Amino acid sequence: MAKFKITPLNEVSPISRLVDILTQAEETCPDKVAYKHKYGTREVQEVTYRQFGRDVRALGSALSELGVDTEHLACVAENSYHWINIYLTALLSRGVYLPVDKELPPADMLYILKNGDAKVIFYSKRFEEFFQENRAELPGVRYFIGIDRKESEGEFLSFSALKERGAQLLDEGYEGYTANMTASDPMALKLLVYTSGTTGIAKGVMLSEDNLVGEVYHGLQVADILTVGLSVLPYHHTYEAVVGILVYLHRHAETCINDSLAAILKNLKTYKPDYIYLVPAFLEMFHKKILQNMEEKGKLGTFKKGVKISRALLKLGIDVRRKLFAEVHEAFGGELRIIVVGAAPLRPDVIDFFENIGITVCQGYGITECSPLVSVNRNNKYADPKTVGMPLPCLEVRIDNPGEDGCGEICVKGRTVMLGYYKNEEETRRVMVDGWFHTGDLGRIDERGYLSITGRLKNLIILDNGKNVYPEELENYVGELPYVAEVVVRGVQDEGGKTQILAEIFLNADKVKEMGEAPSEKQILADIHAKTEALPMYKQISRVALREVEFEKTTTRKIRRV
Repeated sequence: MAKFKITPLNEVSPISRLVDILTQAEETCPDKVAYKHKYGTREVQEVTYRQFGRDVRALGSALSELGVDTEHLACVAENSYHWINIYLTALLSRGVYLPVDKELPPADMLYILKNGDAKVIFYSKRFEEFFQENRAELPGVRYFIGIDRKESEGEFLSFSALKERGAQLLDEGYEGYTANMTASDPMALKLLVYTSGTTGIAKGVMLSEDNLVGEVYHGLQVADILTVGLSVLPYHHTYEAVVGILVYLHRHAETCINDSLAAILKNLKTYKPDYIYLVPAFLEMFHKKILQNMEEKGKLGTFKKGVKISRALLKLGIDVRRKLFAEVHEAFGGELRIIVVGAAPLRPDVIDFFENIGITVCQGYGITECSPLVSVNRNNKYADPKTVGMPLPCLEVRIDNPGEDGCGEICVKGRTVMLGYYKNEEETRRVMVDGWFHTGDLGRIDERGYLSITGRLKNLIILDNGKNVYPEELENYVGELPYVAEVVVRGVQDEGGKTQILAEIFLNADKVKEMGEAPSEKQILADIHAKTEALPMYKQISRVALREVEFEKTTTRKIRRV
């Protein structure tokens, strides 16, 4: 068991309730741009902190007049400024916010809305027909509020009309919402997030207001947020909703809302962010595209020479990376300095690539049940990019049942750990033991207190000789092969009942086309062995299987394992 303290910590303005985040921003920089977006228009729209505060109070006042500001308020919609408006309004109300993954199958979506006791559902245009047709399936819902609706019809209300009514109430001195922003118990359920993990059935994670306040405050003590961020990841995911939206807000940063995943590179150039939060899949995609582009233009050799030169100059204290690789930086808008990556381990070669061109990659580790950030690297001399950094100051982390290599299950205790699973006491008791949350993730802590992630407990391959193999470690090696788009490593039994290590691979179609023909399984196995020759024999992959279609994924681009 160990409790770590990172020094020196960033100075952070104290907050005791979530409303403090909003009021401090309004008082400190009311006319500063809080959000930029292009929802419903081709032109970039700007919202100041003053306007954002009014929008939150207006929507809240309208909900209070309807008598639903104490209920479970759900939202099924794409990322937008309106989503953030609804989110903050719900968090500062006496109710509970229930964000729902918009990409879920209809049956799963209806299950979450019913199980999560939604009484109000905010939704975007694409779900208008869905909720009209499934009204009878949701008897507990009092109002459906269409973000894009122009007119209200019965229980289907117009979002814009509702906000207009709220603004009118504010101007008339109505205090039904504003007088109750701290009325709820900070230790009670405030944010109900249903996990969409790579395995298992979704569970409702219960997070309190104090969980969120602790995450924002202690997260900023160790997170080096800059001034302009591009918001990319789905808002229903706690990584973006808490570590992104709320932390950005308390940092008084400018948040630029990415309107679609296909437009990321375009929006990087439009908004010119200096930092961004991503999951490994996006960074690995950028990495592969850049290298492929260099190879097609015959510039890969020049790039490698430039890396050698820049590394030599760095040893002398001279940093020319941003000038030397200006063309690559321009593809990211020209201002990008920090990329914070979480949700899954990132390949070391990808980290090295971005470090070589002058963009710092800060790896972190989080899980929804911990609000979600557990540990993160700093953008300074205390960082170790090959790890996921050190735990937040409010947390204790220990490794349960470590093996010979020091690896075991990561357990977390402290302020940001969830209340439990909604309506699921049995599962709560299983993962919460004596105040410790058992994450299901495997890792090790070194003598300095730095945490490294080796994989998921459910994915662990135990060989016949008792040796443990972490498939994620091998997937990193296989993923370095240029013709590999996706890979999953798992244990399979041969005809004699012995466990072998199999790599199931989906090939990169563009690279295969460039090669002229797809590599054979025998050639792939030889290439893998060349990559993993330094590993012990028991970790060697012995079989390869090729897929014709890509793996099914979550909305944060993590592969779903069967």
